[in-house]
Amino acid sequence: MIKLLFIGDLIGRPGRRAVAALLPGLRREHEFDLVIANAENAAGGFGLTSKIADELFSLGIDVLTSGNHIWDQKEIEPYLRQNNRLLRPANYPVGDLGRGSVVVELDHRPGIRVGVVNLAGRAFLGPADCPFRAGRDLVARLSAETPVLVIDFHAEATSEKNALATYLDGQISLLVGTHTHVQTADERILPRGTAYITDVGMVGGRNSVIGMKADRVVEKFLNGKPQRYEVEKSEPWLGAVIVEIDEKNGRARSIQRLQIPA
Repeated sequence: MIKLLFIGDLIGRPGRRAVAALLPGLRREHEFDLVIANAENAAGGFGLTSKIADELFSLGIDVLTSGNHIWDQKEIEPYLRQNNRLLRPANYPVGDLGRGSVVVELDHRPGIRVGVVNLAGRAFLGPADCPFRAGRDLVARLSAETPVLVIDFHAEATSEKNALATYLDGQISLLVGTHTHVQTADERILPRGTAYITDVGMVGGRNSVIGMKADRVVEKFLNGKPQRYEVEKSEPWLGAVIVEIDEKNGRARSIQRLQIPA
């Protein structure tokens, strides 16, 4: 079995501190083979910097995924070209600016590989190529290297996430939804062996609106005036899933949802 941890969207410094506080203990308890996290909101809630990416890798995260905020910090573009373990959505039509997938060999298990794919949804988000076709083509290519394939589908619409998981059921090991920052309670193994959750949640302040100070967001809903959002620092919690996967055929055996106060 391969045991992996997928951590939801990290929100600013509170999210990074929560991971730093909790990940070592989780690793000791569960002995993960691989840790993946979505880091597109890790820099003040908007984007990612090279310094913060290095910080997250140093904490023991093996692969960082992202989404529609990956371009918010301009300085990340050279880093995307240099480090193939930081992914941007594969279906963004940006040429060779970064990668949308990677195959990593497990550190303590030579010869065992896991493929990780990052995709973005199109419903209610910005321009992107079709995630269904892009996902299908990437899965066909990467399955020649490993049967263990993980997709972070960064999307707004529940139906779009559910549909992509159903479309790829049996071809991938895990599809994790990110972006909405609200953990869903629908984790399950689909009929052909793919583990799925609509949204894994976030790592950020519990008493917030998706990680931001609630009063700023409420004010915008009330009067429509632009607000400068600020990351909520109090009571951070960590949203994640633990998934066990058969290394020989890539089928998921279990998926467990986590919500841990930090």
